Amino acid sequence: MIAAANPAIFNNGAACGRSYSIRCTGPTNQGVPQPCRNGAITVRVVDLCPGCGANQFDLSREAFSMIADPDAGRILIDYN
Repeated sequence: MIAAANPAIFNNGAACGRSYSIRCTGPTNQGVPQPCRNGAITVRVVDLCPGCGANQFDLSREAFSMIADPDAGRILIDYN
């Protein structure tokens, strides 16, 4: 399970290789009102996501589909 992190989390590469626990907390759009599945997953940061905002990760397709309906596209998350 891999992810790209926003610039603040990525911290000029300092977060590369770090693991984060991520879980879906809700939808960001009306298209999929109940996107969350299962519980938390652990992902490893392998890249920078320059377009991601604060508190955002770009999850691999496999990682995203473990915690949410892939049709949702974007979701709200908690992480640590």
